[in-house]
This record gives sequence, C-alpha cells and structure tokens, in this order.
Amino acid sequence: MKPTTQQLTDFTTQVRRDILRMVHAVNSGHPGGSLGCAEFLVALYQSVMERKEGFEMDGKDEDIFFLSNGHISPVFYSVLARSGYFPVSELATFRKINTRLQGHPTTHDHLPGVRMASGSLGQGLSVAIGAAQAKKLNKDNKFVFALLGDGELQEGQNWEAIMYASAKKVDNLIAAIDLNGKQIDGSTDEVLPMGSLKAKFEAFGWNVLEVKEGNNLEAIIAGLNEAKSLSGKEKPTVILLYTEMGNGVDFMMHTHAWHGKAPNNEQLENALAQNPETLGDY
Repeated sequence: MKPTTQQLTDFTTQVRRDILRMVHAVNSGHPGGSLGCAEFLVALYQSVMERKEGFEMDGKDEDIFFLSNGHISPVFYSVLARSGYFPVSELATFRKINTRLQGHPTTHDHLPGVRMASGSLGQGLSVAIGAAQAKKLNKDNKFVFALLGDGELQEGQNWEAIMYASAKKVDNLIAAIDLNGKQIDGSTDEVLPMGSLKAKFEAFGWNVLEVKEGNNLEAIIAGLNEAKSLSGKEKPTVILLYTEMGNGVDFMMHTHAWHGKAPNNEQLENALAQNPETLGDY
C-alpha cells in the first residue's frame, strides 16, 4: 500500500532532522541542497520507485536511481536508511574516519543503495544512460532515475550525454534537475547563465516536464508518474524541479550561503524546533 501524504510529510520532516544533525555533528557537509531535495527523494523512494527487498548492484527487474550531485549525500543517506537499506543508527557515522557514509557516496565499501561514486559533477547522467540501455538489452522494463543539480549542468559532459540519450532513444530514463538557481559561489545566473533549460532539453530531443512546486510531495509524485507514462515513446524525459535550497529551515532558505556550511549549536536548535521529531532520531 502506498503511504499517505501525511506519512510522506512526516517522513520528510524526519529526513530534514537527520540532515541537520548529521552535518552539525561533524561541522561539515552540504545541508542546503539536501534540504531542497528531501521531498523529491522521499517521494521517489517511498511512493514512486518499484523496489525489491534487499539490495543487488545489478538492479535487475526493479527501478534504480543514480545521484549525480553527490555532495547532497546527507539527504541520500537518510532516505536510504529510513527506506530500509541499512540501519538508521549508521547515520551517526556520517563523514567520520572509516565510515561507509563519506561526504560523497562511494561504492568500495558496498553501502546498500549506492550504485555509483558521485560528487565529481557531470558524470551521473552518463552512468544512468548506460544502466538504462542495459535494461533495454536485458528486456527489463523497469525505469532508471537520476538526479542532477542545476549548477552541475555547467559541466560539458552532461550535454554530450543529453545528446546521446535522445539519439539512442533511451526512453526508460527519467532525469530530474534540482532547479534551485543557486550554487556554492552564488546564483547560477551569476556564475554561468544557462538560459532556458526547457528550451535546451527540447532542442536536444527530450520530453520536458516542469514541476513548479518542487517541494510539494503531491506535485512531485504527479510529475514522476507523468514521466513514467511517457516511457516507450522513443524519447528520454527530464523533470525540471523548481526547489528552494534549504527548504524547511527559514534562515537557510532564499540564499546560497548554506550550500556547504553546517549550523552551530544555536542554529541547530532553531532548525530542529521548526521540524519536530516524527519517526525517531538515530
């Protein structure tokens, strides 16, 4: 049975608490983008993706996901743990020596749920395309999902991948762009303007969907389900997800300042007060 909107909301609130506590504990990490993508990853893992019990790296006969903007690992780890991939208590080891939960996801420690090392920006879409083509070759009708940052699209490899996916009719691929308009040094328009991503993807032969309320669970689920309905029509699909960096914590929103900065003790207390515990802290 699919979870209710209230259950998803409670799950998201707890994920926000995890993100905040993880980066605070080690005084490092990336809370801004993690908070902005909490609703998306909760909707994906808890409502949309068809997943099997346990974890197998080949991902056969199930939907699979690749995180390209790997610096938002706090939200990824939280959602994976609370979706049953590994113990929630392991979140307390985030960014510590010899942990499986490094600042950017890696594969050499075989953390369940992580299918590629990411954080070197611009590479995730290429890997997702390869996985999607493998599914086609194996007569596997499940989906491949990928999440990219908008600033990450300033990396040229993405555009080779975008061109390739449409040319090869990779129509079991659904990419989402975290379109918050911010990156570590300021707004994306200040750093390197990209113009209309909608027009660009359309020109490259993709289906383009827009979720204007990218922090609204119901809107995200509707967008993802619409994207799935476009499968088999010989075009990859991208969802432009308009999010707010730092969503759910008032002093972290509407600024790029919290891209890669941890809250101090007082700020953590303030942020947690805005997100009361719902499922139990680790």
